[in-house]
Amino acid sequence: MRRGVRIALDVGDARIGVASCDPDGILATPVETVPGRDVPAALRRIAAIVAEYEPIEVVVGLPRSLNGTEGPAAAKVRVFTLNVAKLIAPVAVRLVDERMTTVTATHGLRASGVKAKKGRSVVDQAAAVVILQSALETERVSGTAPGKSVESVT
Repeated sequence: MRRGVRIALDVGDARIGVASCDPDGILATPVETVPGRDVPAALRRIAAIVAEYEPIEVVVGLPRSLNGTEGPAAAKVRVFTLNVAKLIAPVAVRLVDERMTTVTATHGLRASGVKAKKGRSVVDQAAAVVILQSALETERVSGTAPGKSVESVT
């Protein structure tokens, strides 16, 4: 397993959940929720987070339907991811499958007693944690970087 901090993004229309992991890639933790409606401001904030954490890569959840197809949300995430990649180069950016991460995060928050109204403000961070933890596990098991590099995705 490669050593180094990773950042994960759960990109939505209204908010972008951000998570990071320790340099050994063992545990993902929430960082913050970035407002997503003002895309230039969101990109600037993500670039600032990347500068602060100095990750070896950023993983971005790619929303797909349960049958694996991509819809309008995936197209938006792909465009956003390309903009992130341009802004933070040479830091690598990878797209990873994020099916069911928001559902998993929401269930986890409810199980821990977080109320629905309060949960909305942290569910995106929790989803980013799920995305990152899954990417770390994938790398640990396979020995290769998770997902696809944005350079190889069209």
